[in-house]
Amino acid sequence: MSHQMPPDSQALIEVRDLSFNRGERVIYDRVNLKIRRGQITAIMGPSGTGKTTLLRLIGGQLSPDQGEVLLDGVNIARMPRAELFSARARMGMLFQSGALFTDMSVYENVAFPIRAHTRLPENLIAELVALKLESVGLRGAELLMPAELSGGMNRRVALARAIALDPDLIMYDEPFAGQDPIVKGVLTRLIRSLREALDLTSIIVSHDVSETLSIADYIYVVAEGKIQGEGTPAELKAHVSPFVQQFLTGSIEGPVDYQFSHQTYLSHEVRS
Repeated sequence: MSHQMPPDSQALIEVRDLSFNRGERVIYDRVNLKIRRGQITAIMGPSGTGKTTLLRLIGGQLSPDQGEVLLDGVNIARMPRAELFSARARMGMLFQSGALFTDMSVYENVAFPIRAHTRLPENLIAELVALKLESVGLRGAELLMPAELSGGMNRRVALARAIALDPDLIMYDEPFAGQDPIVKGVLTRLIRSLREALDLTSIIVSHDVSETLSIADYIYVVAEGKIQGEGTPAELKAHVSPFVQQFLTGSIEGPVDYQFSHQTYLSHEVRS
């Protein structure tokens, strides 16, 4: 007789024995991890290893082939449509590109999730939008259109939209990608200050090592469908895994080979 493990009261999200494939390609193979309440948890690894896929599994856009993704002990993949809609109101998402609606003003972008999930009167919506823009340093930008924003401003408006409903969980998909060092510093400070001010549980998907190590409480390094290493930033820096050390240092020497073999090249030669 099998016994189901009780949920971990410290974990807002639990991933248990997760497997997920795309066709014949294995993305995750029996992976287990926890996203603890009030912490910033980072999911790191090389490009193309399924980090964004994990966010979609947590958000319920995808379902596991095996295993469970639990929100407060409840299996997200088995939630009825209405329950999943309510669960998503507890999750904020900062997309890699910002993903602002280009034909909507800054005000309408931030107001969008509030309108979708509540029936608040317009005067309260306006107050909430102003508060969220204030929290990311953009009070007064309400009437601007996305095309008028710099890259850093675009990302901060997207962050204001992500926290519009005061979520329990916020997921950042490559928040530092394509940003200059100053904007990276601003975003790093914002992520930390929002966690502290709102007691947010945060997931950062990234391959930017220095920024992520500076703010994460706990880190999982994923590749080849498995967790290659996990721990606090200090623990990872001392990790025995050659893969983890190669990833953190960016070395070309290590278990990951960045060169195609001679045989692979020969097998693709054009035959006359």
